Amino acid sequence: MKRNVPVSDLSRDHVDEILDEWGLTRPDVDVSAQGVVGRVLRLSRYFERDLAETFSDFGIRGGEFDVLATLRRCGGGTGLPASELANRCMLSSAAMTNRLDGLEGRGLVVRESDPVDRRVVRIVLTRAGHTLIDEAFPRHAANQHAMIGALSEDERTVLAGLLRRLSVAYEEREAQTER
Repeated sequence: MKRNVPVSDLSRDHVDEILDEWGLTRPDVDVSAQGVVGRVLRLSRYFERDLAETFSDFGIRGGEFDVLATLRRCGGGTGLPASELANRCMLSSAAMTNRLDGLEGRGLVVRESDPVDRRVVRIVLTRAGHTLIDEAFPRHAANQHAMIGALSEDERTVLAGLLRRLSVAYEEREAQTER
């Protein structure tokens, strides 16, 4: 990989200070993992803030965007069963119910009985919900590009691959504990 980051972009950050402080205070403890974990946590806070600003332009919060986006990309015209939607959004059924109550109250989704199994409740985007997510999604995508704008395309690819490896390891561990 060719390095496209100017040396001036490789300045020290707050996590470097923390690592230095621990190095002086507890030189016997290997804190090198904190270089990754600390930065991911700090970036998560920055990312959440930047995402929230974009979502607020559309009168929604991040969790609501997640539900609308999941329905848009996976629901087709028939929506998704509430349990599948909760699973895809990594929410408990109670948390999903609260989120759906708010979205339904604003006319962005509706609950419908499944035509095959009336015990199943399907969540479907309304026309207003479809319009909102179709307007919000391009802005969200552009915002994400801006958020990682300090990285070259090659660096983005490498970082995505490394983060994927960590994510897969966690997902495998979660799957094993659920068995």
